[in-house]
Order: sequence, then structure tokens, then C-alpha cells
Amino acid sequence: METQGPRKRRGRQPTRPDPDSGTTEAFADKLVQLKQAAGDPSYAEMASRLGAAASKSSLASAAQGRKFPTWETTWEYVRVLAVDRLGGDPEKTRQEWRDLWERARADSSPAGMGTVDGTQDEAPPFDAGTDPALPPRPAQRSRLLFYVVAAATMAVAGAVFFTLATKVLRNNPPPSEPMMSPAPVDNSEFVADVTYPDGSKVRPGSSFKKVWRIHNTGTVAWEGRFLARVNKSPCRSQEKVAIPSTAPGQTVDIAVRVKAPDRPGSCHIYWKMTDAQGRVLFPLKRGVFLDVQVGPS
Repeated sequence: METQGPRKRRGRQPTRPDPDSGTTEAFADKLVQLKQAAGDPSYAEMASRLGAAASKSSLASAAQGRKFPTWETTWEYVRVLAVDRLGGDPEKTRQEWRDLWERARADSSPAGMGTVDGTQDEAPPFDAGTDPALPPRPAQRSRLLFYVVAAATMAVAGAVFFTLATKVLRNNPPPSEPMMSPAPVDNSEFVADVTYPDGSKVRPGSSFKKVWRIHNTGTVAWEGRFLARVNKSPCRSQEKVAIPSTAPGQTVDIAVRVKAPDRPGSCHIYWKMTDAQGRVLFPLKRGVFLDVQVGPS
């Protein structure tokens, strides 16, 4: 498979972050280097054709170095470039960038206690009139007596009110409220590659069937759902396949027919779960994927 070099785009070019300015800028510069190594696709292309589960503005912000990105945005940025575009090992790439992200986040976190800007609150000024070592003045004694009487009066009133309220509630208990049902949860979990696990070899020009096993770990039944293809690859397949009806707690096998190209190379295809209108249902989850090598067995 041919790799295209960086393409120059018209218009003002974004300012590259200075890696010597701080930890956030240095991490952003690593993202820029990865993007250039992958052929420098646009952020719009990364978010659409390449299948990143993040908006183009989030991807662009991660590489500008003005604020530290979330891990979800970072991984989608890295996945479509380092894994899908450059053919890196998914698990190894994820671990390497997770380590980089964790170290950079720790270094970029604000240190110290106090106010938002990191400064300490100042102590209130000293008032000689409130110094406990000095005897109280007459005005202070009057105020103190007033506060003591007021506090005692409130305590008595509170005790009487509590006694009356207890009797009322004992004679007239409040009606029991119906139990509220928990909010529905929609969730999934990858179980296994039933056929053609990652790294499998297929012959040039051959047709084969890829099968994944997925577990419905939520409380919502899956009805009218599909696996939709989100990137391009030398291997050809359907754009989307129907997912059989799956009740909560059940597993389902999803199969798709794939046609290998006539020439040797690598095939990486990603699919995401969608509804009937094509809306991605788990945008922050990694989709299922096919990873095979085309060549003589």
C-alpha cells in the first residue's frame, strides 16, 4: 500500500506549539509530529473519513498546546493516525501513548494549595478589641448577655417544635412514595474475534467472513442496530451489516463478508455500532476492527 507524503493546504497554516514552553506544549508537539508522519491529513478528514470518535475542533485543540487534552480525545487522535494510517500495533500503541499522556498530565497539573491562581489567602487583620487576653468592655458584656439569652430562647423553642413535630408525624405518617426505576443503561463489551484474529494471513483475491462476538452489558435491548464501516482500506466489504436482536445480558455474533485485494499488503477496517438513522451509539468506545495481512500463506 502506497503512503502519500504531506500535502500542503491553502490558507493560513496553524502555529506549531513550542515544545520548550511547557509540558502541555511539548505533548501537543508530539501529536503534531505524529500527524505529519501520517501524511498530515486535515482534522476534518480525521473526524470523518478516518473515523475518529472526536470532533475536528477537539482534535485541533489537542495539537495546539493551549490546554491539556482528555485521554479520550488523545486516543482517537493517535488511533486514526498511528494505528489505522501507519499500521501500528493497537495495544502497544495505546499503552505507549497512555504512558506519555499520564506523565504529561502529572507534570502539567497545578501545584500548591490556596485560591484558583495558586496564591494563599491572607489572614484577617488583627483587632485589639477582640483580643481574648483583654477584659471585655461594657458594650461587649451587654452584647454577650443578649446573645446568651437569644441562644437559650432558640434552644427551648427548637425543643418544643421538635416534640410537636414528632407527635404530628407519629399520628400522621407521610404516604410512602413509589420506588423509582433506575435509568436505562446502554452499553456493550467486546468478547472475542471468532474468526480471523488480529494478524491473520489471507490469500490475495480471496473472500472470507470475519466474525466478532459482542456482549450486551446494559439494560437496553438492541433492536434495529448496525455495524457501520468508518474508514477506507484495500479490503472491500459491505458499508454496514445488521446486528441481530440482542437482549440485555446476551452475547451476539456479528459477521461481515470481506474481499481481499489482489496485491499483498495490510488491511485495517473499523466498524462502529449505529442506529437505523446512522447515529453512532458509543462514540467514546473503540469500534470492532479487522486486521489481516494479505499475502501467500
